[in-house]
Amino acid sequence: MSTGIVTAAYIAASVLFILALGGLSNQEKAKRAVWYGIVGMGIAVFATIFGPGVGGWSYALLLPLLVVGAIIGAVVAKRVEMTEMPQLVAALHCFVGLAAVFIGLNSDITGTHDLTHAEVVIHEIEVFLGVFIGAITFTGSIVAYLKLAGKIDGKALILPFRHGLNAGAVILSFGLLILYMDHAGSWTLYLMMIIAFLVGAHLVAAIGGADMPVVVSMLNSYSGWAAAATGFLLGNDLLIVTGALVGSSGAILSYIMCKAMNRSFVSVILGGFGGTKGPAMEIDGEMVATDVSSVAAQLEDADSVVIIPGYGMAVAQAQQSVSELVRRLRDKGKNVRFAIHPVAGRLPGHMNVLLAEAKVPYDIVLEMDEINEDFPETDVAIVIGSNDIVNPAAQEDPNSPIAGMPVLECWKAKSVIVSKRGQGTGYSGIENPLFFKENTRMLYGDAKASLDQLLQSI
Repeated sequence: MSTGIVTAAYIAASVLFILALGGLSNQEKAKRAVWYGIVGMGIAVFATIFGPGVGGWSYALLLPLLVVGAIIGAVVAKRVEMTEMPQLVAALHCFVGLAAVFIGLNSDITGTHDLTHAEVVIHEIEVFLGVFIGAITFTGSIVAYLKLAGKIDGKALILPFRHGLNAGAVILSFGLLILYMDHAGSWTLYLMMIIAFLVGAHLVAAIGGADMPVVVSMLNSYSGWAAAATGFLLGNDLLIVTGALVGSSGAILSYIMCKAMNRSFVSVILGGFGGTKGPAMEIDGEMVATDVSSVAAQLEDADSVVIIPGYGMAVAQAQQSVSELVRRLRDKGKNVRFAIHPVAGRLPGHMNVLLAEAKVPYDIVLEMDEINEDFPETDVAIVIGSNDIVNPAAQEDPNSPIAGMPVLECWKAKSVIVSKRGQGTGYSGIENPLFFKENTRMLYGDAKASLDQLLQSI
């Protein structure tokens, strides 16, 4: 395949990637947008494999690896449940980071033959940055995966002088870059790589479980910049463009989510949020349990209902039951809507995807800013597996880890039903005063089982 054809293929793939990102902003166009991305990646892979510089013995190694990788990817995609998607995304980010590290080390080993002095300087900076960003992405993604999978504690690891440690690591890495460019030896690159591994792990470990959706988005941005750095090293224009698209879109999404959580974007990058600020406010009252028949009677009498889904709904795989409940209530002439917080679940857009999968109409799925002011006129608010996004402590307790975070003010509704497995504090470990309020009733048990029982009474 000639260079001209490869360039044309890369341009076509880039356009398709841009269309894919643009389409994902709209639920109705999301499925078509995904296909744009699939086709674009197919074109990119085909053009790269059969482009200039690849041939002969390379195919004997490359093609079997592609087949094995495709099989593994297909198997994993079929087996992974939607509830496990956040940790899968984190795990895939670590592969991007590791690839950037390996390519940077390979570029250092192969040397800079036939390059001018200016080109050597640029190349060495590219190698160093590629390995640095890739190493941070690799270990940061591993820690994120372990937290999301529940294999390690989701609470923030707050080390003494943690910001000083991070700043010192960056300054030391910059000093190693100067030595590396002064031809002190490859040991400077390897030492920086070890430092970056530690920084990546520490950055994510210092972020509390309540803020993991932002972490996933942030790591997505890191992986994009790692891919862009790799593109510079390989002289691959498409990889540069794709990496820049992923990196910038991930950064923009992280910024939007930080605003939705009233967090500083800089503090996210430094891993400096998610911990407690002082003793938590004492909670008065007790949790009052209810049963399915009482909930059914409340819904029969209600005119307006708002449903707030969270990660618990995903774990119980209750979205289909929720969709059926909504259909029956709307058939009875009731005004039923969904309230979606920007960081509901453990992945950006997690709840939107689940509801779309259950064929919930798009027009009744509303964002926090669109529905918060309607809660005082709402008869029944149903919270399904949510905790932090409906926690009034964000407004009432200045010492809460989520203090200042905008939340869905469902406690202002006339009645609140909370579907929850038990009385625990959930993934983030933050107590929720909502569960103790006078107008709140707790429907304990598996969300899907509870909703299926409720459907028998409606």
